[in-house]
Amino acid sequence: MDDTSLPRQSQGIPIKLGFVPQCDCAPIAVASELGIFRKFGLDVSLSRELGWASVRNKIYHGDLDATQSIAGIAFALGLGFGDLRCEVSVPLILNLHGSAITLSSELSPAEIGRGEGLKDYLKHSWKKDRPFTLAAAHRFSSHHILLHDWLRKHHLDSPDDANIIFLPPPLMPKHLESGQIDGYCVGEPWNSQSILAGTGWSTATSSELSHGHPEKVLLMSGRFHRERREESILLVASLLEACRVCQDPDFRSDLISILAMEKFTGADPEVLENSLGAAFQTGSSSINGSSFHIFHGDRVNRPSIDKASWVLAGLRDIGIIPEATCGSLSRIYREDIYRAAAQQLVVA
Repeated sequence: MDDTSLPRQSQGIPIKLGFVPQCDCAPIAVASELGIFRKFGLDVSLSRELGWASVRNKIYHGDLDATQSIAGIAFALGLGFGDLRCEVSVPLILNLHGSAITLSSELSPAEIGRGEGLKDYLKHSWKKDRPFTLAAAHRFSSHHILLHDWLRKHHLDSPDDANIIFLPPPLMPKHLESGQIDGYCVGEPWNSQSILAGTGWSTATSSELSHGHPEKVLLMSGRFHRERREESILLVASLLEACRVCQDPDFRSDLISILAMEKFTGADPEVLENSLGAAFQTGSSSINGSSFHIFHGDRVNRPSIDKASWVLAGLRDIGIIPEATCGSLSRIYREDIYRAAAQQLVVA
């Protein structure tokens, strides 16, 4: 199938594009605010979603044509690992990294460290009448995978050691502050929000836990690509260009201003600066922020099989999907669409 040399024209029907209000919606926000969608002849209508369950349901029911998504939802829908199944594709990786594990300020960094002190703390100092409780954004998220990896690394292997629940990302800081949870793994700016408020501190970033791991993807409805193929490729091309803009260090102050808009994250610019600036303040130290968010590069954005395999292996390890996976990964992770979109940038 040759998807190159496409005319730049809209069919007159807006493309319904979803996003969740956090820092890695940046390519979508930038493409909208800088007119990149219009440059490619696209009429795009953005839909701000509370969390990933909403994203999954709206793709399934046809309320969205494409959306920012956690990578695991593509497999849940495309391979039928959940209650819903439909044809979807991942033609673009939107970013690597960008998440962290944040613990309540009630747990001292001096005692917990990078996690090596957690087992002893829970054995000898835990006083609450409920289990130690952590939150992740979704069962099929990288955050769930990273939490399990972090707990196993520090010898907390049993379900009795920690209770993992699932919350929409914007609700996590309030649940931490109120004491309903003891920590969480989520994308930014929700870690920085708790850190700067003094209610939490970060024990590890996702780049430290699994360097190079894929984070958010562009999840596209199979029906949208079949029926509006030209626009679907131009959508990928426009977001790929936006990813390049987001990666530019000289654009970061502008990026923070865009993401601070109420229609995107509505977060305080100071919180976004902690996430997207040169240094990430963890609440116990300051670390180099250069690899915290990575938005662009062929090895970053290409929806390769090794990125798909990282997600599947992680979901298998935590028992979310069966050992045997049916179906071709290349049917979902569509490098052919990515190449066609990249070619549009070459000939632009």
